[in-house]
Amino acid sequence: MKKLKYSSVFLSGALVSMALTSCSDDFLKEKRNYDNVSTEIYNYYEGADGRINDLYYWCNPNIQGATGGRLWQFVSMGMVEEQTQSTEEYAGLNVFVDPQTDLNTVSGTNQSPDYFQGGNAYVMSNSTWGRIRSVNETIAGIEAGTLSEGEKSELLGQAYFFRAWCYYQLFRFYGGVPIIRTVMDPTEGSVVPRSSASDVVAFMVADLNKSAEMLRARTVESRWESADYGRVTSGAALALKDRILLLWASPLFNRSNDKARWDSAYATAKADLNVINQCGFGLAYEGNPGKNGSNWAKLFLDGANNPEAVYVSLYNTTVPDLTPDYQRNNTWEQQIRPANTLGNNGKTPSAMIVDLFPMRDGKRPASYTSYTKTEPSAIPYDSDHPYLNRDPRFYRTFAFPGAYWRFNGDPNTSTSCNPYTGDKYILWNYVWYNDPAKYNDPKSSDSYGADNLLGSVHGMYVRKFSDDLDVNASPNYVFQTEGKAVGFRRCNTPTMEIRYTEVLLNLAEAACGAGHPDEAVQILQRIRARVGYTADNNYGLSANLSGDQAACMAAILYERQIEFAYEGKRFQDLRRWLLFDGGTGFAGIGATPLTGWGGNTCTWLGFKPLNGQRRENMEFRLQDAYNYTDGTSGRTWTVTSANPEERDASNPDPIIKLMKRAERDAYAVDPSESIVKKPFAEQLDNLTAFYNKYLVRKNLKGDGYDSNNLPQYINFKPRYYILGLTQSAQINNPKLEQTVGWEDYQTGSPSGTFDPIK
Repeated sequence: MKKLKYSSVFLSGALVSMALTSCSDDFLKEKRNYDNVSTEIYNYYEGADGRINDLYYWCNPNIQGATGGRLWQFVSMGMVEEQTQSTEEYAGLNVFVDPQTDLNTVSGTNQSPDYFQGGNAYVMSNSTWGRIRSVNETIAGIEAGTLSEGEKSELLGQAYFFRAWCYYQLFRFYGGVPIIRTVMDPTEGSVVPRSSASDVVAFMVADLNKSAEMLRARTVESRWESADYGRVTSGAALALKDRILLLWASPLFNRSNDKARWDSAYATAKADLNVINQCGFGLAYEGNPGKNGSNWAKLFLDGANNPEAVYVSLYNTTVPDLTPDYQRNNTWEQQIRPANTLGNNGKTPSAMIVDLFPMRDGKRPASYTSYTKTEPSAIPYDSDHPYLNRDPRFYRTFAFPGAYWRFNGDPNTSTSCNPYTGDKYILWNYVWYNDPAKYNDPKSSDSYGADNLLGSVHGMYVRKFSDDLDVNASPNYVFQTEGKAVGFRRCNTPTMEIRYTEVLLNLAEAACGAGHPDEAVQILQRIRARVGYTADNNYGLSANLSGDQAACMAAILYERQIEFAYEGKRFQDLRRWLLFDGGTGFAGIGATPLTGWGGNTCTWLGFKPLNGQRRENMEFRLQDAYNYTDGTSGRTWTVTSANPEERDASNPDPIIKLMKRAERDAYAVDPSESIVKKPFAEQLDNLTAFYNKYLVRKNLKGDGYDSNNLPQYINFKPRYYILGLTQSAQINNPKLEQTVGWEDYQTGSPSGTFDPIK
């Protein structure tokens, strides 16, 4: 088989072809326009394969498209966008959780995000329905062509996967949507009404079963060639099906807690696991956790043949703009790296998620007042030193003042004054102030960051997925100090939409819901063993999980929250389990009420609803005695010498004026214990001595304040759990009934009549 090729054109006719790989930039040797073609193309394997590769390009998740704003094409991938920013992971009151915004479906102010239709200018790039049409056209062409049955199965198996994937994107936000199986003529009468949610589920399941069976010969009984890494497999099809059935069993759609749905999800996922395993997937680094979660961090960086990567998107290191037909870089590393590494300035985790991570015994901090049906940790949580005694994944998810965060490159240029080469880089992101009135003002961040961070500083940094030199000696990026790809922009780290850990946690959740908590607990134990927990303390799990279904389910959801932080999964879990308000508000909008789980999922789980809470940020400032009080700000740092000590003579950092850099750096911590040759616990105690002498935690404004300067709180409204159809969607298809609780353009009614969950 030829190498996997992704190519297509916009409807305007502009060719867009790309080569994607985590292994080589030479991924596409022949660019072709495979759209708007004669049906004859389906009689030739190369032509039909080109149309399939077209679907990969348009349908695969792409982190480049998830940098903010409306996600027409892309799932949430942990960026600061409207889905992830509605969770504990980032602060900021966006469209879904802003108490001063009431989303509607009428064109104009505060229109609900449109994941249903998308833009009309570029149908393939912006519209789910354009992609579904392309899939249907490809299916019809291959089925009618003259290829062998084996070739047809291989190609159609991929096409059916992508049709189900596109429908899953619609279903999770809208429930029942129109089912379109064929290529429809764009005429006035060719409109299709919404199908029931149950019919859409059956349709997706059927497509994914077809996909799995058709791909069996290529992915179960044998394997794709190495050049085809990234193609979907029977395992990917079944894993997506299992995710859909779990969603169908969850409270969002299963409001009476119909046990038959849990039984179906459980039996299916358990049977599918054998096939997923036969495809070569498994728990990466199982039995080999490494130092303080090092191998857990590495599993996100591995390329071809990564057993964790059940459904993966690939990228390359091609220079932007120079070869636009091929260039597709993973922008995450550039986004999260601090400004003094030539990164984009980093991402700020909320104080809420930092404070809720488990302690080193695996249990939640006693101060975390959610999931209270699980046992709290006996280890006190010290919020002034949040890095102490935490779950190993904490140190691979966040970066804080005094943490080694090494990389392969030198960010020092003729115009910069960055203090380190990459292989010695330490993040010192404490701050100082020059106005005592601002020391403890949470609304003031008029501070100056250490080590040339100055005004471009965050109190904590997201570190998840980072290509850390300590865990990956052969980085996936090409570091540059000049040109069109400064910093880490040329990066080919794959992104995993479905990884094997999710397959297991989906099975655990289904097992718990179906009444098999022992199996769920065994899966949790297995996942926690991978990061270093042992049977000595039951892998950090509460002792009551096997006998208390609610506690077991709470433990699973908490594990998902930690394991999948910044992977774009949390918003969907909050929606699935109605965790903004427990599902108590459906009656007020005329929707099917929640009768299962005692009528309130939050109460049942022991989870504090997100509605009514605030997410703040944090920073570590110098103690009062070390700040400037004479108006000296030190915004600049003059480059005077290549010698570090001479350069520091102009450094405005008050700490560097007290001690040499090497003295300060002796407090830094290295979780891999490769640079600092001491047990990590000793390193953390040493860092604490520095904090105690020089630093203090300051809480910073995260979520907003109103016009009267009063704090605002999360308010996710009941009708947001299932979105309504925009006015333009109803105009384009007059047969579309509006979702209950949303304004109906067709009838003028303030509320639609379509029940999206039946």
